[in-house]
Amino acid sequence: MSRAKDTAADRYAVIGHPVEHSQSPFIHGEFARATGQSLSYERLLAPLDGFAATVHAFIAAGARGANVTVPFKLEAHALATRLTERAEAAGAVNTLQFTGGEIIGDNTDGVGLVTDIEHNLGVPLMARRVLLLGAGGAARGAVLPLLAARPAALFIANRTPARAQELVERFAAAAVQHGVHLACGGWHDVPAGFDVVINATASSLKGDVPPLAAATYTPGALAYDMMYGAQPTVFMTHAQAHGARVADGLGMLVEQAAEAFALWRGVRPDTALVLAALRARLAAK
Repeated sequence: MSRAKDTAADRYAVIGHPVEHSQSPFIHGEFARATGQSLSYERLLAPLDGFAATVHAFIAAGARGANVTVPFKLEAHALATRLTERAEAAGAVNTLQFTGGEIIGDNTDGVGLVTDIEHNLGVPLMARRVLLLGAGGAARGAVLPLLAARPAALFIANRTPARAQELVERFAAAAVQHGVHLACGGWHDVPAGFDVVINATASSLKGDVPPLAAATYTPGALAYDMMYGAQPTVFMTHAQAHGARVADGLGMLVEQAAEAFALWRGVRPDTALVLAALRARLAAK
């Protein structure tokens, strides 16, 4: 009997509040078609005080896994009975796998970011100088995969320097392991000359940008915003004015989904066609 027939009833979902905006059902539906997998994928709106109950009810209904979006990534971390190394390091979970009576928590955001930068955008991180803007959950999930890519240096900048310092202390051992110079500071402590600048703040949603000098970017540097939309973000526009090459986080969204799909199904889908189709969907709205 084929695997597709064996798993015909497998159910997955994205759980959040709100969740109606999520592109995950489209992305995973396309992955399933491309890989010949038979599964269902839905949106689940969880009450703000009912995330755990929603997950347990979904498991009882025969679910095999779920993606987790705002504001439940910390609750998913607490709910998991077992954490992957990257989920434990991130302190947040965006992917759940239900197997053998366990709830396995993973975090695929950081590896999705690195894959998008290195594979889709063709920018190797090894031996490069990388600036990470922000010290919240999005930044925390990115640090370990960024360190594993072995850049020469990773500088974490945040409006509140103490929060960036907490990340440096949290990942100090990993930085030593991978041979990366790890440092931090406030906006005005950022040195010059970065090859890759990653915006992990929510500033673009507010029409704002961190105050970076033009010298922050090396010639031809990549400026990457984890946010995405039909139009370039304000961070991208600002960076482009300083001569940087720019990219939004849509590729990160697709690549983190591919990592989750591979965890669930044991096959990693090709992402190029799905990313192109998703970009076209956003442009048509």
